Amino acid sequence: MTYDPATANPLFGNPLKTRDDVEKGLRDLFQPLLPYFSEGSARVRLDGAGAHFDRAAADLEGFARPLWGLTPLAAGGGAFDHWELYRQGLANGTDPEHPEYWGTVNGIDQRQVELAAIGFTMKMLPHLVWDPLPQKAKDNLAAYLKHARKFDYADNNWKFFRILVDLGLEQCGVEFDRSYTDTFLKELEGFYLGDGWYRDGNVRRIDHYIPFAMHFYGLIYSKLANGDEKRVADYKERARLFAQDIQHWFDEDGGTLAFGRSLTYRFACGGFWGALAFADVEAMPWGVIKGHFLRHLRWWSKLPIANADGVLSIGYGYPNLFMSESYNSAGSPYWALKAFLPLALPADHPFWTAEEVEADFHAKPVPLKHPGMVMQHTKGNVVALSSGQQNWQMRAGTEKYAKFVYSSRYGFSVEVDERAYHNGAFDGALAFSDDGRHYRVRESNEVAQIAENVLFARWKPWSDVEVETWLIPAHHWHVRLHRINTPRALHATEGGFAIGRADFNGDTYIDEPGRGVAKSKTDVSAILDLGGKREGRAFRAFPNTNLIVSKTIVPQLRGEIPVGTTVLVTAAMALPAGSEAEAALAAPPHAPDLAALEALFAREGVDVSAILVPERF
Repeated sequence: MTYDPATANPLFGNPLKTRDDVEKGLRDLFQPLLPYFSEGSARVRLDGAGAHFDRAAADLEGFARPLWGLTPLAAGGGAFDHWELYRQGLANGTDPEHPEYWGTVNGIDQRQVELAAIGFTMKMLPHLVWDPLPQKAKDNLAAYLKHARKFDYADNNWKFFRILVDLGLEQCGVEFDRSYTDTFLKELEGFYLGDGWYRDGNVRRIDHYIPFAMHFYGLIYSKLANGDEKRVADYKERARLFAQDIQHWFDEDGGTLAFGRSLTYRFACGGFWGALAFADVEAMPWGVIKGHFLRHLRWWSKLPIANADGVLSIGYGYPNLFMSESYNSAGSPYWALKAFLPLALPADHPFWTAEEVEADFHAKPVPLKHPGMVMQHTKGNVVALSSGQQNWQMRAGTEKYAKFVYSSRYGFSVEVDERAYHNGAFDGALAFSDDGRHYRVRESNEVAQIAENVLFARWKPWSDVEVETWLIPAHHWHVRLHRINTPRALHATEGGFAIGRADFNGDTYIDEPGRGVAKSKTDVSAILDLGGKREGRAFRAFPNTNLIVSKTIVPQLRGEIPVGTTVLVTAAMALPAGSEAEAALAAPPHAPDLAALEALFAREGVDVSAILVPERF
């Protein structure tokens, strides 16, 4: 049988228009996992790849993460034939005398993450996972959860995991020390920035963890908490505010901004829309929320995100370990099932009965102060001009957080050889080399500001080289202006957007002085030197570097940077192939006036460095 990567996606061919379609999608996603349950049902091991935590924790991850979808399914009346597997797994995994025991928590531990799904399930479905257990199994499960919650949790969204465990213990009548709960709820308040935005912990980390973790868990709490009316009201109001901004991280087709870590969780990015419904927060008309939710699932249904057996792969648009995190095991992608939270709602809930409303984005740039971005909606795409965020803890953190531009349609690329400067993709980035082999790109900022729709950053690729960068939206294009001060000669490569390339002839490559252009059957990408000094090329990047497609072309500009001060002015754009792309290519933007940009920031600049520099916290 020939492997077809599209049909290996369990969602492939599902119209994902109705509640029944969504139910079917969830069952189809779970079904490939059944052969991988262990004999005692407590562990699910999907392949041999490792994560930074131990194998038992990874096996627990494979066991627990599907509960984020299965629990809402059952809570909403949906049939699921394998609850006995989960009852056996809970009994055996928490029994210290059983060979499939999950291991004891003795500090900050991955198990604390996965136990949150179990606490959520105990809260929602005690009649399925608690009441039928023999007393010894109940005692073991309660003891395991109470022991794990005694330890510190990571100082970020993890604090919600104890809250979810506590909801489950409370529902099942287990006594526990509630002071831990109160402490974490208070500490979570310290992550709130305003206008609906949080940061994920005590560093400036504003990525998809804000919608699919901070708000997602907060909305679950607002639905399931007993009392705590003030905090519940705050969580709901913050979600209403946040929805107005985060909608601009989604494009008209349902794709979401590829940015930051943990993107292997895929359609968990749409979990926020389902969480609004679960908590009865009509932040927008229900048809609008439903449209965002369903379009997002449909967008993912068309990509080869599963292995041949239908198990979700580590990767984003296709199986890809290059973009993974050190904490990704084979079970990690099943956090995607958080998107199925609205299945807990009855079929007559207004979220399900509303007519889906199409996206209605305008072309006007949308500045978002807290993540330090300016959003641009174009055909089938949303682009984020980004001030850059520090995240040195993540693998490939520079590519995930510090590029100048990110996109839903074109994703971004992860470099695979730090000693191959001339073969780097450098999409959305400016790379320097002083030896022709190694390279430096922006990793962090010394200053980051936003004024109107313009971003400014000052950064240093080396301690003695300073770069000032302005990012300006320009309709289909965006403009980057760089002022570079260097005491030694350098070589620079700057990349545009990566687009998919064909296996055989069919793509067009334009390498000319001052511009590089790539054209495929589906897309056009271009980068222009508005100062006319650099050579252009359409570069065939290494395979499996881009998140969305495995083989890409990246237009680039390349040239020497002499000693002293150099100003580079760059325009870049990418659009689906067609008349709109050709018209945009024929009408590039003008170079901005540097003095006017400096005056803008002197007059109106809003300094957001307090949320850009981790040391401020």
